[in-house]
Amino acid sequence: MNNLKLYSEVSLNLQLQSPQEELILFSAFDIEQSRLFFASSANNIYATHLSSLQHERAWSKTSIPAQISRIELDEAEDFITSFVYLMEKEALLVGTSKGLLLLHSVDDNASQVVGGVDGGVRCVSASPDGDVLAIITGTGQILVMTLDWDLLYETALEDVAEDGSHVCDPIFSNIESPIAWRGDGKYFVTLSEALDSTSLLKRLKVWERHSGALHAVSESKSFMGSVVDWMPSGAKVAAVYDRKAQNECPSIVFYERNGLERSQFSINEQANATVEFLKWNCSSDLLAAVVRCDNYDCVKIWYFSNNHWYLKSEIRYPRHDGVRFVWNPTRPLQLICWTLGGQITSYNFIWNSAVMDDSTALVIDDSKILVTPLSLYLMPPPMYLFSLKFSSVVRDFAFYSKNSKNCLAAFLSDGCLCIVELPATDTWEDLEGKEFLVEASSSDSPFGSVLHLIWLDPHKILAVSHHGFSHSNYLPQTSLGEEDLGFYLQEIELTCSEDHVPGLLTCSGWNAKVSSRNSLEETIIGIAPNPASKGSAFVQFDGGKVYEYVPKLGISRGASKLDWSFSSTCPWMSVVLVGDSVSSKPLLFGLDDSCRLHVSRKIICNNCSSFSFYSNLADQVITHLILATKQDLLFVVEISDVLQKELEIKHENFIHAGKKKREDGKKKREENRNFINIWERGAKVVGVVHGDEAAVLLQPSRGNLECIYPRKLVLASICNALVQRRFRDALLMVRRQRIDFNVLVDYCGWQVFLQSAAEFVKQVNNLNHMTEFVCAIKNEDTTETLYKEFISLPSPKEAKDVQSHDSKGFDSNNKVSSVLLAIRKALEDQLPETPARELCILTTLARSDPPALDEALERIKAIREAELSGSNDQRRMSHPSAEEALKHLLWLSDSESVYEAALGLYDLNLAAMVALNSQRDPKEFLPFLQELESMPETLMRYNIDLRLQRFEKALKHIVSAGDTCYADSMNLMKKNPQLFPLGLQLIADPNKKRQVLDAWGDHLSNEKCFEDAAATYLCCSSFEKALKSYRSCGNWSKVLTVAGLLKLGKDEIMQLAHELCEELQALGKPKEAAKIALEYCGEINNGMSLLISARDWEEALRVALMHNRQDLISEVKDAALECAVLLIGEYEEGLEKVGKYLARYLALRQRRLLLAAKVQSEERSMNDLDDDTASEASSNFSGMSAYTTGTRNSSATSMRSSAASRARDARRQRKKGKIRAGSPGEEIALVDHLKGMPPTSEALQELKSLLHTLVMLGEVETARKLQKAGENFQLSHMAAVKLAEDTVSTDGIDEHTQTLEHYTQSIRDVVQNSEAFFWRCKVFLSP
Repeated sequence: MNNLKLYSEVSLNLQLQSPQEELILFSAFDIEQSRLFFASSANNIYATHLSSLQHERAWSKTSIPAQISRIELDEAEDFITSFVYLMEKEALLVGTSKGLLLLHSVDDNASQVVGGVDGGVRCVSASPDGDVLAIITGTGQILVMTLDWDLLYETALEDVAEDGSHVCDPIFSNIESPIAWRGDGKYFVTLSEALDSTSLLKRLKVWERHSGALHAVSESKSFMGSVVDWMPSGAKVAAVYDRKAQNECPSIVFYERNGLERSQFSINEQANATVEFLKWNCSSDLLAAVVRCDNYDCVKIWYFSNNHWYLKSEIRYPRHDGVRFVWNPTRPLQLICWTLGGQITSYNFIWNSAVMDDSTALVIDDSKILVTPLSLYLMPPPMYLFSLKFSSVVRDFAFYSKNSKNCLAAFLSDGCLCIVELPATDTWEDLEGKEFLVEASSSDSPFGSVLHLIWLDPHKILAVSHHGFSHSNYLPQTSLGEEDLGFYLQEIELTCSEDHVPGLLTCSGWNAKVSSRNSLEETIIGIAPNPASKGSAFVQFDGGKVYEYVPKLGISRGASKLDWSFSSTCPWMSVVLVGDSVSSKPLLFGLDDSCRLHVSRKIICNNCSSFSFYSNLADQVITHLILATKQDLLFVVEISDVLQKELEIKHENFIHAGKKKREDGKKKREENRNFINIWERGAKVVGVVHGDEAAVLLQPSRGNLECIYPRKLVLASICNALVQRRFRDALLMVRRQRIDFNVLVDYCGWQVFLQSAAEFVKQVNNLNHMTEFVCAIKNEDTTETLYKEFISLPSPKEAKDVQSHDSKGFDSNNKVSSVLLAIRKALEDQLPETPARELCILTTLARSDPPALDEALERIKAIREAELSGSNDQRRMSHPSAEEALKHLLWLSDSESVYEAALGLYDLNLAAMVALNSQRDPKEFLPFLQELESMPETLMRYNIDLRLQRFEKALKHIVSAGDTCYADSMNLMKKNPQLFPLGLQLIADPNKKRQVLDAWGDHLSNEKCFEDAAATYLCCSSFEKALKSYRSCGNWSKVLTVAGLLKLGKDEIMQLAHELCEELQALGKPKEAAKIALEYCGEINNGMSLLISARDWEEALRVALMHNRQDLISEVKDAALECAVLLIGEYEEGLEKVGKYLARYLALRQRRLLLAAKVQSEERSMNDLDDDTASEASSNFSGMSAYTTGTRNSSATSMRSSAASRARDARRQRKKGKIRAGSPGEEIALVDHLKGMPPTSEALQELKSLLHTLVMLGEVETARKLQKAGENFQLSHMAAVKLAEDTVSTDGIDEHTQTLEHYTQSIRDVVQNSEAFFWRCKVFLSP
C-alpha cells in the first residue's frame, strides 16, 4: 500500500553542436564516476556528471556542463549505431553502421579501432560483470568476445531454414535486436523473427553465455518491435505483445528462463499505441516503458504487488521530443529522461505510504484511486471498497480529513486538477464496489506541472509547480511568457457550484483559481500542513532547511525563533501535533535517504526503514511514534520520550546489539519488551489504526497486508479509556486483546476504582463479562509487575484528580476483597434481580481473599428455604435453583472448603447437600452427619468446631454444656493454651478459675516463661510454685520476697540466701552476689571481695568506709592501683595495634590503586580488540591480582558442584574476621578489625568509676595517667576509622593530609565535648 511520489525534478539542456540538425540517439552510464554519455546523430559523444543535475538551479534554462568528443569515421556515410561504457577499460566501445568497433577514451578524447564486423554493428551489450561483450551484426550473427577482443563463439541470431539460408536478407534487415542480460550474467535473451518470413511473429531466445548454446526458445508470438529486458533479479523477462490485430492495446508479457509465458497485463492505452522502450530499475521492483500515443509520448512506471500490476506514474512529453530514459544503476528510484533535442531531466521518486492519517488507504492505480477505510475494513490489496476514476493517470494527490469533512485533490498526467468531496467515513459502507467518475476542475489560470500538493483548509490548496520543461510544455494550460518560466509556490482557492449531499460524493462543479503565486529561488523537497495553525504549512528546501509558510505572507524566513530545520535533506517529512488537549505544538519528523530519522536537528535513529504515528485521543494529538528498523525490529516509542530526550536510555538508539543474544534468557526477554521482531524480512510500516483499535499495519515485500496490535499501544488505548471513564470500552479491549483484567483496577489505583465500581457495572451491563472480570482479580499491581515496561507511571493527572471518598466497610490492605465487595454492592444496586446476577454475586464471594464461603452458603441456604416453602413469588423466580447455585460455588471453590463451611453453619442438611454435589462417597460423610444429628445441640456444635479447629467456639460451646463437661473444657484448654484467657472469662466458679490458673502456670513453666508463670501462680496463691519459677529465672529479689510471703524462718531464709549467693557467683554476677552477702548473710569480707571482682570500685570504697575498716580500704586501694596499671598497658598496646593495622591498610590501598591504574591502561590499549577478547583478557587479569575483589572465572570453576560451593562458603564464614596477609580480603578485613576495636560503653563506665575511686584514694597522678592513656587510644581509634572510610571511596591517597596524626588532631578538635568522652574528668584535661 504505497504510492510512488515524485519529490524532486531537475531539467537541464544539453548544448548540442548543431541544434537544428543533431539529435541524441543513445546513452550509456559510468557507475564508477556517475557519468552519463550521449551519442548524437552527428557522431558526437557528450559526457556529463550526474552532480550537474543535482546542484544546478532546477529552473535554469542554461546548458548542462558537458564534455564533447568527436568520433572521426573514415566514411562519410558511416554513423554510430550502438555504444556501451566498459568500466575495466574506462572507455566507450562504439559500433558503427559500417562494422567498425572503436574504443574511445573520453578523458583523453582518443579513439582506437579494435575490430570490425561484416554487415555493420546493430547492437553492443556488455555483461553485468563486464567480462564479456555480445555484439549483433548486420548479417544476423551474435558475436561474444572478451575485453581482450578474443572471440569466444559466433552463432546465428535468426532461425536457419532447411536449405541453410537465413529467414530474411540480413544485409537489408533493419530490425533492431537488443540484448538483455540476466543479473548474474549467465544468460542473455534476444528477440528474432520466426522461421515463417511471411508472418510478423517473433520468438524470444535465451542463450547460455559460456557455451553460446541456445538454452530455450519461446513460442512464436506477435511481439512489438525489439523491446525486451531481463529483470536484474533474474525472475522474469519482459517483452511486449502487439495486439493491433485484435484491436486492443499492447500488453506487457513476462517469460521465464525456460521460454514459457508467465503472465501479462494491458497498458490500458489506445489500440494504435506502441511501446518503444522497456527497462527495469536496478532493484527489479519498477518497470518503466516509453509508450507512443496519438498526441504524446509518455513514460509509464509500473509496480508489482500482491499479484497485481499497478501503474504508479506517468510523465507525458510531446511526440516530437522522442523521449527515452535510463534508470540510475545505483539508485533504484532515480529516473533520467532525455529527448532528441538534448533536454535531460532527472526524476527522484520516493515510496509514500498510501495510508492517510485517518487510516484511509488511497492507492494510485493508473487513472484510478482505490479507496479503503482500514478503520472499517482490513482489505488486503489489490481489493478495495470503492474507486475514483479520473480522465488520465494520477500523478499526485492530497487528502484532507478533519471534523467529518473529507476532501481529495488529484493532479493528473494531462495537467488537470480534480477535486472530490467525500461523505463521512461511517457512511462509506453504502459505497462498496462502486466506481465514481471525477471531472476535472475548471480554471482560468495555468497550474503548470504540479510537484507537491497539500491542503491548507477545506477550500484552499498549496502547490509547488513549474513551467517551461519539455514535458510541462505538453500540458494544455501552460501559456506563460518566457519571464514566467520556473518553479512557483502557489495557493489555489476552490469553489463548488454544486451543493454537497450528505452520504454522496461531489465529483463535479469545482472551480480552481490561483489566488497567490510566489517564485522560488531554491528547490523544494517537500511541504506539509501545520496541524497547530490553521492555513499554514511547513516548506522544506534542499539541504533540510525548513520554514513556515503563512497565507498572504509567504515563507517566513527567520521570522520564527524556533528552528524547524533538519540536518540533511529528508524526502519523507511529517508534521504532527504533540502535547495535550490544552497546550499542543507541532513537531517535525524527517527521514533521509540514509535511513536516519530526524526530529528537527537531532537524529533519533540511524537505521529507520519506515515510521508512522499513533494517537489515542479524539483531538488527534500524537502519543506514540512507530518505527521499523533495517534489522526488521518494530519499536513503539512514546512521544514524551522523544521530547524529554530519553530514547538513548530506553531504546539504546534502536540498535539490537549481537552481544545481547549471549546474555541469559531472562534478561533477553526483558529487553525484547522494547521491540517486536518483524517476522517477514523487509516489511514496512504503512500506517496505523488510531484510537481504541490500536493497530499497526505492516506490508511485507510480497504485497500482502498484516495487522498487529503492539502491547504498548493496546495498553495505552485501555488506559486512555479508563481516564475518560469509558469502562465498557476498556473492558472490551482487555477481553479482545487478552490483557490482564487487573489493569482496569490498577491503573488509577484500586482505591480509586472502588468509587467507580457502580459506574463500571452500569456501563458494562453484561454479567458474563463481569464474571470474567471478577475471576481475574488478584492481589497484585500489574502496572508495577506484568506491564511495568509498557505503562507510563505515575498515573495521569485525570486519575489523580479523583477525590478520595470514605471507604468505610472496605479493607484498606486487601485489594481483592475490597474490589469484589464494591462490585457486589454495585451489582445489587445497579442491576435487576436475575439468576445470572445471583451467580455473579456468588462468584464475588467465592473469589474474595479469603473466600467468603459462609456468606455464599447463607445465600444458597436462603434460596433452598424458599424452595422448600413452595412459594412462587417473583423474587423466587429471579434466583437460580439452590442446586445450580451450589454447583456454581463448587466449580469456583475447593469442595472440601465448601463442605467445611457448610458444617460451620451447623446446618447438617446443607452439609449433606454440599457433600452429594461434590461427588463425595456417602460412606464417608453420612455416618459422621448421623452421629452429629443424634447429639444435643451444644455438643453437636462443639464437635463440629473441633473438626474445623475453631477452638474458641468449641470452648464456648463445651463450657455452656455445664459442669458435666468441665473435664473436657480443661483438656481443650491444656491442648490449646491460647484458650486460657477465654476460659477465665467463661468460667465463673472461683475454685475452677484457680484450677485454670494453675494449669496455665504449669504450661508457662514448661515453656520456660518463668516470670509469667510465677505471676500466674501468685494469682492463684500457689507461692511455692511461684518461688520455684522466680528461682529458675534467676530473679533473687523476688525469690526472697516470695519467701517472706511464705513466712519462712530466719534460718531458712539464711540458707536460701547462701544458696542464691553461690548460684549468682556461678552465673558470673558477682555484683548481685555481693549485695546478698552484705544484706542477708552479713559477710562483709566476702561481699568486699565480690565487689572488687565486679570492679564496682565506688561501691566497694563506700562499704569499706561505712564499716570504717582500714584493711578493707587498703584492699580496695591496692586492687584499684593494680587495675589502673593493667588498663594503661592495654591502652598503650591497643594504640600500637591501631597504628600497625592502619599502616598496613594504607599500604595495601596504595598498591591496589596503582594496580587499578595499570589495568585501565591495559584495557585502553585493547580497544582495538573485539568485545569478547577484551572482556576475557580483562577478567583473567583482574582474577590474577591478590589485591582485587574479583575472581577468575573458568570452565573448571563453573563445573564445581553446589556442595563444594556450600562448603567453601562455610569455611569463609568461619574464617571471617581473620586477617591473612596477601589474601584478596585482607584490605576489607583490616578495616573491619579497626571498626571492631573501640571500648564498650560498660568498659568506659568502669573506667569512669575507677578514675573517681583513685582520686578519692589520693592517687591523682595514677588517675591522670590512666585518663590520658584511655583518651589517646580512643582518639587514635576514631581517627583511624575515619581515615579508612575516607580512603575506601577515593581513587588516590594524599600522603600529606591523609595520615593518622593529622586525623587525630582533627578528631581531637571536633569531639572534645562529645558524649563519646563522657567518662573523662575535666580536672585531668590537657589545656
